Amino acid sequence: MNRPELEAVAATAREFLDREDAHREGALEFSRQVIRTAATIIKHAHRSEYDEAHNLLAEMGEAVREMNERMQASPSLWFAGFVTDALKEYAEAHQTLRILQGERLPTPEEIGVSPATYLNGLAEAIGEMRRHVLDLIRIGEPERAGAVLDEMDEMYALLMTFDYPEAVSLGLRRRTDAARGLVERTRGDVTNALQQSRLEAKMAQFQARISEG
Repeated sequence: MNRPELEAVAATAREFLDREDAHREGALEFSRQVIRTAATIIKHAHRSEYDEAHNLLAEMGEAVREMNERMQASPSLWFAGFVTDALKEYAEAHQTLRILQGERLPTPEEIGVSPATYLNGLAEAIGEMRRHVLDLIRIGEPERAGAVLDEMDEMYALLMTFDYPEAVSLGLRRRTDAARGLVERTRGDVTNALQQSRLEAKMAQFQARISEG
């Protein structure tokens, strides 16, 4: 039986799916670029190259705004894991830069990500803070490392208060559990560094007294 109405349905469906496919390809390229750029921003932040990091963040912010507009036009992209992963990396880059500079953290609204994406970025930023702690220990500044550890502890405690299903929190519980291990290992590193620093200070005082005697 000839069904001419199906031809109209097929034409409409084909037009819709072509458009969705184009949006998906654009979103994939966006995600790859954001993840690469976020890694570069974090590298600059650890090297105290803050101007370079802020410039890249501003450029990436434009891309995120464009992607948010595309996601409004194509709601299926909201559920694309590669998009949420990229936005998480973008949030982490923002947070890491602000943390290492000692500045106020941006809100989710300010950077254009959802609260769940923001929190997942924060959980991963704890790993970058551990890297910063180890850098501080390496250059002989365990006291500053201890201050960063305290901030890591505070962030971890905050993340622990969000007990929601994985589908709602986008995997936050898993990332928070990983952050716990990072915090505990960092606590051990800082404790050892502080003990070593105090021992060296006592030895220096002892040597000074012997020299004076």
